[in-house]
Amino acid sequence: MDKESSDLNGQALVVKESGIHGRGLFSAKRIPKGALLGLYDGPRTRRDGRYVLWVEDDDGNPVGINGRNELRFVNHSQRPNAEFRGEELFALRVIRPGEEITHHYGEEWDD
Repeated sequence: MDKESSDLNGQALVVKESGIHGRGLFSAKRIPKGALLGLYDGPRTRRDGRYVLWVEDDDGNPVGINGRNELRFVNHSQRPNAEFRGEELFALRVIRPGEEITHHYGEEWDD
């Protein structure tokens, strides 16, 4: 059932079906708090889309990144275990093997 898997920054991550939405990103091993999970990779864009992550550049201007790697499957949670700091994704706490990696994408997602 695993669609994709990788070892981003030493963290074994697997894409598979999610109970939250569609596909999700899951940990295949214990990830310590503060660990860098990876860099959201893809071309820059000015258009919103399904896998576009919006971050700010050094001048505070919005920049869209059209995700191409496994991090595009990080789903939303009101109680996330990871957070994007710019393009980098970090563990907010210890993430157990098999646990889905989640990020709080903003209040508009809290329905």
